[in-house]
Amino acid sequence: MKTMARAQDKEEIVRRLRTLRADSTRRWGRMSAHQMICHLSDSFLAVTGQRYASPSSSPLQRTLIKWIALYAPVNWPRGVPTRPEVDQEVGGTPPSDFAADITQLEMLVELVTTRKGCFGPTHPIFGPMSEAAWMRWAYLHMDHHLRQFGC
Repeated sequence: MKTMARAQDKEEIVRRLRTLRADSTRRWGRMSAHQMICHLSDSFLAVTGQRYASPSSSPLQRTLIKWIALYAPVNWPRGVPTRPEVDQEVGGTPPSDFAADITQLEMLVELVTTRKGCFGPTHPIFGPMSEAAWMRWAYLHMDHHLRQFGC
């Protein structure tokens, strides 16, 4: 299983991120490539406690759905709604300068992969998560959105 805790998996994600262009065409969803970069940054800011994301969780989401999302050998489904605070069409950070926004996301990736304990205790949907689960989530979330743009 790939995880941001493994150097080679992190390097793969960063390499793929660097192939993204502002005009990259989405394969699904509504976000532009630039909005997606801001969404990923907002998500990292939220799960590290630097941005608020409203909780929306149920026992099913905190157990079965979390296990499937993190450990089942399937790609995440398309079109799953996100929290409004990290939705670029609702309350997420609006894109500004593409290069600067990529740099910020790379800095956040470095933060979450090098500073142990920087994740909050709970995910807004999946609830309590271990450090290993957070690192798996970080890889899968970025992989999902990079695949969205063919990266």
